[in-house]
Formats: sequence, C-alpha cells, structure tokens
Amino acid sequence: MYQRKFLRHWSTCLYDAVEIPRNFRLLDELENGEKGCGDGTVSWGLSSENDNTLTAWTCTIIGPPRTSYESKIYTVNVICQDSYPHCPPVVTFKSRINLNVVGPDGKVDLKKLIQNWQPSYTIQSILTALRNTMSTKENSRSRQPPDGEF
Repeated sequence: MYQRKFLRHWSTCLYDAVEIPRNFRLLDELENGEKGCGDGTVSWGLSSENDNTLTAWTCTIIGPPRTSYESKIYTVNVICQDSYPHCPPVVTFKSRINLNVVGPDGKVDLKKLIQNWQPSYTIQSILTALRNTMSTKENSRSRQPPDGEF
C-alpha cells in the first residue's frame, strides 16, 4: 500500500514537472478560439494563417452591457514571443479606447491588469480580464472615442 501511494505521488510530481512546448500550448489555444470556447464575448485567432510560429494574434472583445463600451467591438492584437507562456504576451488595442489599463498608444499594461502573471494564463483569460475591467466602477462610465477610430 505504501508503494502505491509513493508511485501515485511520484507520477503526479512527474506530470507537474513536464512542460508543454510553446507551440503545442498555442495550438491548443488556437483550437479553442476556432471552436468558439467561452460565452462569445471574446474571440481570438491567428492574424495570418501562414504564421507557423503562432506569434501574431487578432482578437475581439464585445463591450459589456450597461457600460460606455456597450454594443462596441474592440480589436486587440496579441504578440506571443518565444518566452510565452512563461512571460506574458504584448497586448495592444487596435481600436481606440479609454481604459485605465491601456496607455495612449493602445498598449495594455498587463502588470495593472494581471498582477502576477502565471504560465497557466491564456489569451482568452487576458481578453476576459480586459472585458471585466470595462465593467468596473472606475471604467464603466468613462467617455469613449468615436466609433471606428484606430
């Protein structure tokens, strides 16, 4: 019995220690994006079908209801460098937006959005966090640029 517990513990530790290669991880994220995982308020996919490195992504966020973002679709570019998922990607709004985690150049400050980046976070979790930030008290009524500005 002790040997079974030891083997079960050893195999669990071994599984936790195995690292999934970056491209496998991003292929999984791509598959989830193509399947439309989630509630449909965020979407993501490769910017170019010829991107064999799975680096450049184009994403959308539908603004949450009862906020100044309501009924607007925001375009977001995500760049997953070679260090992803150990380091967060570079996230930039293509659409102009007033949001406390987004600089005037459209770049998202991920340290403000997600304090402690974890390798388990995904593109979907970043997009969902951005959409949730739109609903916060400090952001939900902020004045937005006219529609269609990039």
